[in-house]
Amino acid sequence: MKTNQKSGGASKPGPRASDDGETGSASLTGRTDGLSGNVYQQIRNAIVSGELVPGQRVTETKLAESLNVSRTPIREAVQRLETEGVLRHSPRQGLIVRQLEYQEVVELYAMRLVLESTAAGLSAQQATDPEIEILSDIVDMEGTVETGDAEQSINYNKVFHETLAQSAHNRYLIDSIRSLDNSMILLGGSTLVSEGRRKQAVQEHRAVVEAIKQRDTEAARDAMAHHIKGAQRKRLQIIMRSRTE
Repeated sequence: MKTNQKSGGASKPGPRASDDGETGSASLTGRTDGLSGNVYQQIRNAIVSGELVPGQRVTETKLAESLNVSRTPIREAVQRLETEGVLRHSPRQGLIVRQLEYQEVVELYAMRLVLESTAAGLSAQQATDPEIEILSDIVDMEGTVETGDAEQSINYNKVFHETLAQSAHNRYLIDSIRSLDNSMILLGGSTLVSEGRRKQAVQEHRAVVEAIKQRDTEAARDAMAHHIKGAQRKRLQIIMRSRTE
């Protein structure tokens, strides 16, 4: 984890980490001004990337050492993450990254399908031509990522979903996605580390953009629903493997 790295806007695709289809950028999760806000975002990013895993014990001291900051901004960031349900206190372990139950993951993806399909449908109606062009450019960049470069794939995936949510032009939908994201980051490492899933996700993104270009609301919703279901299948496979090993 490193400090002094702030996310850019949706119009400038850049590095961010995410699950397959997950939102969670600074612009969707709220303001991260100041040192404590930057620390907050860095801790979130560490959870998303898998550097901090669900169930792992964390301490303010170790976080402060890792980020090379005092404990005051760490304490403020931790309190915020506790309020959001990302971190919690365990009677035996102390402060840990919250771990989702299997059924919670199923319910989480069900809600993602509703929200992101709605966002895609609204984008088909509301997105400006420049926004659609940006979405198309992002997918093109996703397709040029070299085999094995999971980090870059994850970065572009993040920007794609962020841009699509913004292009729906519905502040209440964005608020709902923001709220859901506090649970989404608890899924751990991205499903895009799987090369097969990465290529499939790019194809699914392209289908969403093509439907939006055609201003076909139903097709855009269906394409996004297909994308989210694909991400869910891969995520549940990962969970089942990890719990049987």
